[in-house]
Order: sequence, then C-alpha cells, then structure tokens
Amino acid sequence: MRSQSFITDNFTTQTQRHRGFYFRLLSVSLCLCGEILFLTSAVYAQRIAILTPEKSEQAQNYAADLANSLSGKFKVLDGSMSEAAFRSVSVENPLNMSSEQSKAAASVIGCDFLLLIKTGELRRASFAKPEYYESFMTVYVISGRTGRLVFWDLKSFEADTPAAAEKLLFSSTESVATRIREQIQAASKKEIAENSTRTIEEVPAQDSPEAKNFRPPLPYKRIKPEYTRIAYLYDVRATVDISVDIDATGTVERTDVVRWAGFGLDESVVEAVRKMNWRPAYRNGRPLPMRVLLRYNFTKIEKDQNMGLVRAFVSNLF
Repeated sequence: MRSQSFITDNFTTQTQRHRGFYFRLLSVSLCLCGEILFLTSAVYAQRIAILTPEKSEQAQNYAADLANSLSGKFKVLDGSMSEAAFRSVSVENPLNMSSEQSKAAASVIGCDFLLLIKTGELRRASFAKPEYYESFMTVYVISGRTGRLVFWDLKSFEADTPAAAEKLLFSSTESVATRIREQIQAASKKEIAENSTRTIEEVPAQDSPEAKNFRPPLPYKRIKPEYTRIAYLYDVRATVDISVDIDATGTVERTDVVRWAGFGLDESVVEAVRKMNWRPAYRNGRPLPMRVLLRYNFTKIEKDQNMGLVRAFVSNLF
C-alpha cells in the first residue's frame, strides 16, 4: 500500500513538473510571438511621406515607383498633400535639415518617416571612357520622432546614352525599397529601446549667471573632418551640426548629429570629433560634464589645377 501510494505521489509530482515546464515554455513562446507581432505590426503601421524637393519629372516618376514598391508594407501618404504640407514649413534646404526642422515637417505632414528623393543625370568623361552618362538617385530617410537621418543611400548607373542610364536607374526601385524597409524596421526597434531621459548641462550663454567662473570644454587639437570623395563627385555644399557629450575627464561619451547632410559627411564628422582629445569644462576650478554643439561647413574648393585638393571648412565651434 505504501509502495503504491509512493508511486502514485511520484507520478503526480512528475506530471506537475512537466506541466509547469510546458506552461513556462508556452509562456515564453507567447511572449516572443507577441514581441515579434508588436514589432511587425509597428513597422506595418508606419506612415511614410515621399517627397521630391527639386520637383524634376524624373524624380517624381522614381518616387511614384518607389511608393508602389513600399505600399504593401507601409501606409504611403498622398504625395500632393504631403508636398503642400511640407511647403508650409518653409525649409531653406530640404536636403540639409536640422533635427528640429525634420520633426516639424513630419508633424505637419503627419508621417512617422519622411523620404526625400533626388535624381539627376550627369555627363561624365574618364581615361577609360571619353564620354558616358550617369543617372543617379539619392534617398534620405528621416525619423519623424527624432528628426534624425536614419538612412542615406545613393544609386548610380552608367551607360552610353542618357536613356539607357535612366532605364538602369528605374530598375533599382525594388532593391531600394527593400533597403528602406530594413532600415525603417531597424530604426523603429532602436527608437523603442532608446533611453531619452538623459540630461546634461549645456554651455551657458556668455552673459548668464552660469557663465561666471566657467570654462567651456575645448579640444587640445582640432581635427578637420574629411570632405568625402562621394561629396566631391556630386559637388556637395552642406552644414553638419553635432551635439557632443563630454564627461568630466574630457572623454567623448555620446554624439548625436542634429543637422544631417548625407554623402558620408555625417560619419566623417563623428569620426573626427571622437578622435579629438578634449579638455573638460570647468566651473570654479572643478571639472564637470558638458554638452556642446559643433558646426562644420563643407565646401568644395579646388586649390589649384595640379593638386585638385578639396577643403572642408570648420566654423562656429561654440
């Protein structure tokens, strides 16, 4: 009787353990499925606006093809209504906006992500080819929540005639749409997980009480960011603003590009800033963490015909 009771109790205990294990496994599976469904539905529910700031017929046709490729995954807003709303923001250079301008534009339009499209045709020549034609497209994908440039890409195609180059360009819309979907999904996940509660003191105004006995952070050696080759090829003139958090030891803790340009210039600025050695900010002789805003103006300048050098000017550091 005892043996039968022991076997029964042991079987019941094992059954309860198995049930508990499978219940926990089911709970974990449901949580993972729920998270995947949430992220997937969040991406599918995103509203995007596709704009062509320079209004060329080629750009508008490319934007229309891109909208068709993206419409199955996103809610693509009406182009004419988005254009009208965007014009009300009165942005001087739509392809070189600040984060605040980008957020304002997205808010007026009512979109989660803003896509800016520019296309063009160039007549080129090289040692290998005396004459050929290039059709190109640049796309800027901007988050409406943060105003950041989350993705920038350039597609370029060469051919013997403008028509052939343009045909190759328009064949790229599906691959571009795929990259945009991936980047928006990645940006959405990052923004969900991002901690935006971080606060740090900024450089005070010169005549304010906080400026008394204050010394701003300064680099021991300023490094000019590279004016990238791709910016040179497309004759880019732009400004990049970057917010930099410098701790009490002079270490760069965080960077955030708050006016973007594309063409690799944003990454060039971040790299240059992080290479600098900084003297931290001081107040009453004591070091303290500080946030500074740096501005870099990029201009293509041919130094001379033999050297063909390009300079990127830096101004308004503080």
